[in-house]
Amino acid sequence: MSLLTLPLLAQTGNHNAEIARNLETFNDIYRQLDTYYVDSLSADTVIDWAINSMLSHVDPFTSYHPEDDEELRQMASGKYAGIGSVIRFSTRENRAVISEPYEGTPSQVAGLRAGDVLLTVDDKDVDGMPIDEVTQRLRGEAGTNVEVRVRRPGSEQPLTFTLTRKTIQLPVIPYYGIEGDPSEGIGYLLLTGFTEGAMIETRQALLDLKAQGMRRLVLDLRDNPGGALDEAVNIVNLFVPRGRKVVYTKGKIPSSNREYYTSSEPLDTLLPVVVLVDGGSASAAEILAGSLQDMDRAVIVGNRTYGKGLVQSIHDLPYRGNLKLTVSRYYIPSGRCIQAYDYRHLNADGSVGTVPDSLTREFHTMAGRSVRDGGGIKPDVELEADSLPTFIYDLFAGEELFNYATQYVVRHPSIAPAGEFSLSDEEYREFVAYVQESGFQANRRSEKVLQLLKDAAEAEGYLEEAKDEFNALEAKLSRDIAADLMRFKDDVLPYLNTEIVSRYELQRGACKQQLKGDKGFEEAVRLLRSEDEYENILKP
Repeated sequence: MSLLTLPLLAQTGNHNAEIARNLETFNDIYRQLDTYYVDSLSADTVIDWAINSMLSHVDPFTSYHPEDDEELRQMASGKYAGIGSVIRFSTRENRAVISEPYEGTPSQVAGLRAGDVLLTVDDKDVDGMPIDEVTQRLRGEAGTNVEVRVRRPGSEQPLTFTLTRKTIQLPVIPYYGIEGDPSEGIGYLLLTGFTEGAMIETRQALLDLKAQGMRRLVLDLRDNPGGALDEAVNIVNLFVPRGRKVVYTKGKIPSSNREYYTSSEPLDTLLPVVVLVDGGSASAAEILAGSLQDMDRAVIVGNRTYGKGLVQSIHDLPYRGNLKLTVSRYYIPSGRCIQAYDYRHLNADGSVGTVPDSLTREFHTMAGRSVRDGGGIKPDVELEADSLPTFIYDLFAGEELFNYATQYVVRHPSIAPAGEFSLSDEEYREFVAYVQESGFQANRRSEKVLQLLKDAAEAEGYLEEAKDEFNALEAKLSRDIAADLMRFKDDVLPYLNTEIVSRYELQRGACKQQLKGDKGFEEAVRLLRSEDEYENILKP
């Protein structure tokens, strides 16, 4: 045995001894808790606390899934067996409501609509039932039937539907098409995830677009949370030649270190491509965008991506459990690591630390362009991030937009096509009146802060002296819902239009409608029209 291996063996021995000692201590603590604690405790509950507490100190992507967790399977495959509808809980109805039936699924084919209020599922009244429990009742084995009774706005009597559950493949490309003047050949493709089959769907969509005359492409990865690494590599392969390294991983053990190359003939290596990204683009979406950037194959437009460069694999546990475990980090062709957050070294306030810009390192694309690490993908063309007042977020989180759209459909059998529809000024004023009458209350954060300040002033003896100033400020901050809705009309109207269009043309129509006035999409189109500017961005 070499003397050089002795320190390593000693270190390994000490580590194993620490593990044995701490596991023995944990085991004895649990034994005494079970024996002597004043109340009886569930073993499953207590051990679950211990496991989740332990995992909370590593990273948010490492998680424990007991007994064949359906959520874990759906996460990996994008599939589940059910009726194919998104449901939401309505506080006004105190019931689950159909939010969106997916196109071609049992719910949509049977005739369920957004806004239908669920009354019973298989004769079980779902009044007040939590969403997750309603979801479980709607899901089941493919081929089995489920009966739902709903109350539909505009219909006098409840409606009953018998649906046959089937395996639902969540759509990863809800919309693609030629946008604007067909003679320009600008194609648009929205990719929302990287579940099983994503590359096949993407390839087919690109072939369809090319058949329609596409000569330039906008690939939209905004709010794409990622998914399967292999799918991302194969989609990169559609645009670059065989044999290119797309990504590699590094972990603690040799089996975690892998390199991923393109392995097939590409679909098109010359097609000009603009990729749209934002802070919601993560993981496999960042691999796709970052690899195309490092290979100078596409121009990236938008905002810096999330920065998830941690790789997870699924490990089996006893009693049919699974551990989704972070085993390595991603690195894209230039050598950059995507990971932005250091979960092992938190800031003093407990927040997650990131690498400051001053400490990032320089890397280079294949053509010699300068790019930097530090987390996520920084776009070639950065756009100003949207900054909406909190009032708007409160409105979107409520039920007013959804319920108004439901009522609008009752009164309007048809509307203008997606991309052309917009409420008139008079209809928008009707919406404002509707929100007022609904009793909507925004979360008045400034009012709460003001009350804290008044309480502090009273405690310190200054409230009476500053009463006039407080009254003036309170009057200034008082909220007029109607005035706010008119003031922020340009922010509210696109979301309201999209919600309404989705009732008539489902997700496909909603995606097309969202492009109307979309600043990121407009910038992508401008760049594709300007060949010189596009090419200059890709030069060193």
